[in-house]
Amino acid sequence: MAGIKSLAKETAVYGLSSIVGRFLNWCLVPLYVYLFPTEDYGIVSYLYSFTAVALVVLNYGMETGFFRFVNKEPDPARVYSTSLSSVGTTSLLFIVLLSLFIRPVADVMLLPRHPLFVWLLGVTVAVDAFSNIPFAYLRYKKRAFRFAGIKLLNIAVNISLNLFFLLGCPALMRHCPAMVSWFYEAAGGEAFGIGWIFVANLMSTLIVLMCLLPELRGHRFGIDGKLLRRMLSYSWPLLILGVAGIMSQNMGQMLIPYLFKGAEEAARSMVGIYGANIKIAIVMVMFAQAFRYAYEPFIFAQAKGEGEDKRRAYCDAMKYFVIFGLFIFLAVMFYLPVLKHFVSPAYWVGLRVVPVMMLAELCFGVFFNLSLWYKLTDRTQWGMYLSLLCFALMLGLNLWLVPAIGIPDGYMGSAWAALISYFTVMVVSYFLGRKYYPLPYQTGRMFLYLLFAGILYFAGCYAEEILATWMLYAVRALLLAVYIATVVVAERLPIPGKRL
Repeated sequence: MAGIKSLAKETAVYGLSSIVGRFLNWCLVPLYVYLFPTEDYGIVSYLYSFTAVALVVLNYGMETGFFRFVNKEPDPARVYSTSLSSVGTTSLLFIVLLSLFIRPVADVMLLPRHPLFVWLLGVTVAVDAFSNIPFAYLRYKKRAFRFAGIKLLNIAVNISLNLFFLLGCPALMRHCPAMVSWFYEAAGGEAFGIGWIFVANLMSTLIVLMCLLPELRGHRFGIDGKLLRRMLSYSWPLLILGVAGIMSQNMGQMLIPYLFKGAEEAARSMVGIYGANIKIAIVMVMFAQAFRYAYEPFIFAQAKGEGEDKRRAYCDAMKYFVIFGLFIFLAVMFYLPVLKHFVSPAYWVGLRVVPVMMLAELCFGVFFNLSLWYKLTDRTQWGMYLSLLCFALMLGLNLWLVPAIGIPDGYMGSAWAALISYFTVMVVSYFLGRKYYPLPYQTGRMFLYLLFAGILYFAGCYAEEILATWMLYAVRALLLAVYIATVVVAERLPIPGKRL
């Protein structure tokens, strides 16, 4: 139980930085959708979906490989320097190649008029990829507060620069142009539009890199060839896993423009509406990500132990992930009429994707929890197979459902494709795990929690039909309290302030 308490504490710290940071970034969405039409915001969502894929490629599984080998090798510093030097070299090479071939890359991405946007995000993702290794080192050293502090600083700088470039500079140009015209007009001024979003992102990423200099100083840079080969042998299936996984997560935003050639404006609008609304479902993603930051070091550290304690810890971690995930689902869905105001009314037509994507992300989080069986048994190729299965399902379902639904609601096909795909690989991974690394998961109890949450959800939906607004929120708050109380009683959790 001590291991679970430690995991919960670190998840809370990582979660604070992740949830607060994502929430603050989330607050930029109303700014974007107010300032820019749906087609322009569609370009932002579209480009960031490719950025997510590029980040996984440029990390090529080395983050997880670092955790595996730093807990296994007698010289952790050698593992760190090898990881750092390897990712740094490939990131620098990526920047050089992108700079040389930026125009053909922009053409392939269907953005021939915006090569600079592509280049700005390309450099940003390369720096991010390199920074991920020092961040992994902080997690290994259990320096959660420094990790969280730098992450929050990144968000604060990014938001400040967005507000400065998008609101401050236009105001200053009207009232005191001499203060900003020397750089603002030279870059295109207000006509540069969404380009300022990418500039702000790059600048904040470079500041983060400067903050990580203490984690870079005092370490010998160099690559141990033998160790690197072993790490790559372990990590390359994770690269396939990661690329397939992240492409699956961003499939709709990446694919929609290619499925409606000749209707580019409508396609970008759909991407914009879809991208804005899944920002509401991102609460589940934030929780899963916070859990992931603490979970990977946790499982590899627990693997050093013996006996049933570590197996119980793995099972408890899964159970509590599902419990909290269901609570987040209920909270978001019960208060969606309030949360929807974070996006412009022009985007509310896409709110139907929120419950579907929330459930999809919950399934994906459970799938990640189940991944410990192939990570701990060094069968990472199975992660690759499962991700490829997910990718194939996602691609096939998107190619079928999105055009079948058509303009303007085709993005619903992407949402259903995500739920079906994540649920399928979750179930397949569970049964494979029972064969290779059997764990006594409390599947019956978790299913009962799912059933109970479903009953509460439909009760909350029914209440909407018969109650006034203020009574509706009161009843839904009561339903959430019933869920929490049921979990506390069923799990015999200690109540703060109550003496045992």
